[in-house]
Amino acid sequence: MNGKIVYFSLASLMGVLCSIQSFLLFGFLTLIYLLILRKVKRFSPSKIVFLIVVFLLFNVSTQFKMNTNKTKIQETETNFFLSYNYETKIDGDLLQFIGYDIRFNEKIIVRYQIHSETEKTGFENKNFFGHLCKLEGPLKKPQIAKNENAFNYREYLNRNGVFWIVESKGNPFTTCIKEKENFILFLKQIRFQGIKYLHRNFPPEVAALSSALLFGDRSLMDPEVLSDYQRVGIIHLLAISGLHVSLLIGMLYYMGLRVGATREFMINFILMILPVYAILTGGSPSVIRAVLMIFLVMATMKWKIVLKLNPLDAISLAFSIFLFFDPLVLFDVGFQLSFSVSFAIILSAPSILQRYQNSLSKMIVISVISQISALPFLLFHFYGASMISIVANLIYIPLFSFILLPGLYLLFLFQLLFGTLPIWIMNFFVKVIQSSSLLVNNISHFSFAEIVPGKPSWFFLILYAVVIIAIFFIWETEHFTAKQVLLLCLGSFLFTFQQGWNRIDPVGEVTMIDVGQGDSILIHLPYGKGNYLIDTGGSLQFSESQWRMKARPFEVGKDVVVPYLKGKGITKIDKLILTHGDMDHIGGAFSLIKELKVKQIVMPSIADPSETEMAIEKEAKMKKIQIVKVSDGYYWENSNSFFQILSPEKNFVGVRNRGSIGLFAGIGGLTWFFGGDLDQVGEEEIIKKYPKLSFDVLKVGHHGSKTSSSQAFLNQCKPKISLLSVGEKNRYGHPNQEVLQGLKQIHSTIYRTDNKGAITYKFYQGEGTFSTFLP
Repeated sequence: MNGKIVYFSLASLMGVLCSIQSFLLFGFLTLIYLLILRKVKRFSPSKIVFLIVVFLLFNVSTQFKMNTNKTKIQETETNFFLSYNYETKIDGDLLQFIGYDIRFNEKIIVRYQIHSETEKTGFENKNFFGHLCKLEGPLKKPQIAKNENAFNYREYLNRNGVFWIVESKGNPFTTCIKEKENFILFLKQIRFQGIKYLHRNFPPEVAALSSALLFGDRSLMDPEVLSDYQRVGIIHLLAISGLHVSLLIGMLYYMGLRVGATREFMINFILMILPVYAILTGGSPSVIRAVLMIFLVMATMKWKIVLKLNPLDAISLAFSIFLFFDPLVLFDVGFQLSFSVSFAIILSAPSILQRYQNSLSKMIVISVISQISALPFLLFHFYGASMISIVANLIYIPLFSFILLPGLYLLFLFQLLFGTLPIWIMNFFVKVIQSSSLLVNNISHFSFAEIVPGKPSWFFLILYAVVIIAIFFIWETEHFTAKQVLLLCLGSFLFTFQQGWNRIDPVGEVTMIDVGQGDSILIHLPYGKGNYLIDTGGSLQFSESQWRMKARPFEVGKDVVVPYLKGKGITKIDKLILTHGDMDHIGGAFSLIKELKVKQIVMPSIADPSETEMAIEKEAKMKKIQIVKVSDGYYWENSNSFFQILSPEKNFVGVRNRGSIGLFAGIGGLTWFFGGDLDQVGEEEIIKKYPKLSFDVLKVGHHGSKTSSSQAFLNQCKPKISLLSVGEKNRYGHPNQEVLQGLKQIHSTIYRTDNKGAITYKFYQGEGTFSTFLP
């Protein structure tokens, strides 16, 4: 069976996909797969039967997992008895962790608002593993995605067996008893103490990187540094994977032999510590994959007469074992990237990598193989990829492999043994880590090397797979006519065809993005003719004590609007239209300007701009972005669309909301009015100037506040569709019932983001339809 296990791992994958995706589609693909193996690979009937058994076994086990992965807790439950076997997470004044309810045998997320800095310090230094505590608090369901391509927190938690969040009324560790310890709990406590030891004894930069590389914990790392590593495409170096496990095991094996241990003893020792190491490092998919593979390889070294596993067999068996015990891990991005890249490198080793003898050329080829094999998953989850990662890996893989990783292991060991380290050694690592972080930050701003085609459809994913298989097939074939030309063409197609499609896509859209209590509306014209964004949403910022500050505070522009646009493959905004100076409309503009290319910012012509507006103007001038101040009468056209400013008057003086830009537009066969937070007085001034004004779609002013949408305005303009951007359960009570009643009186169809999520109008050649993200 040497080299044949991969065929059975594919059968196991098909069995899982039949359960969680489409039985008809993947059942049909499985049938084709079996026919190919029978006719082309000459598999015997007994092997085909065994493949079918594997397929059915994984299909049934996945069905069982999905049927049992349901909550047993009623929403009205308020009392819980939780066993704390998971790590606590403290971010600012929020304490969060997973507890295991012993009555319902179910995991629950617990959240607690910390009341003081002293209380926070106590939580940070206290080890709560192995405690059973009584807890009271209301249950709520995790948040769902309300925009296309947004992260679905509820779905993510459900796949991991978590269905509820409890908001603890008081300190969740007040009423506790000590549980009986077990070995796994003991290892988790060691991990907790190890991370805290690093935090206490190492400089912040060294402690953060050591925690990530030694224990798989990145909570100490600066979020901006993590973001830089992500953008450059080398974030995998901060996640414990095959590279880290192999280096550690290799170091242990070599050191053991050097001090006189036998090969047999070292193999037995490594087999024993590998499961321990997986727990100590957090048990992420990449860790488990690496540990399983090395365990299987070391086991064959021990029992080489009985077992014979090559690397392809080892990773195939590890893949199937992982899927059997946790089939829903197939959705995990770490699992997908770890196995896809590892499979690609192992399969390429005998036919491609062996041709490159030079170490530098081999590293380049491995980096290219990794980038190509990971591309579909990177685009699906992160909407883009960085081409600079190939060069960055050439610098950072040796740096981590030969300096940082072994060096930090030794630093930790010597610190434990002697309690102190020479200052010059610690300063050396501080300088190296600071310099590497600075370099990553500089590289991350090379926007020319970043491709952002957006989240691919299933059709595009299949096309990516076909092209990637073709690239590897041609690359490994010795004699292929015009091989280099074909590889260049396929590679270029792989990285450009989706972006090319974005430019020729004949479908346009107008989408009211769900930004909570705020406004942000995307206008995307067909054939890539233009992208306009009306407002950016924004988060209100309050002055807080330092200890309450989150490591990465939520910000609508950065966390909602930018990901939404990148998910669409939009990296350039032709006009950023900021209707007025309120934070909930323009607060996200700073993130937009930083992350995307903005050609022009359109702002109202007013005499007294807000501080936020002035700050945006200052930032725009630094970025050399054109600023246009508009007033009544400003007009432009683009393709088959027109845009006309109806308010404010030039150099407007008065209430800020009344000075909002009033934009009348013709898009996709409909007429639209976007008025920001324009109040009733402003609306009435418009209909006085334009007594024949009417339109099909109204962006309801000021989130449905009673200060906007006067009945006179509605009666004259008679919008057929009314769009309301409003935060769910907002504290202002928006939308006002009188406004809703007024819209009903004119028989206008109402769409609200608070209960329907993003609202989209897609159109083609002057005709289109409205849809909502939530049913």
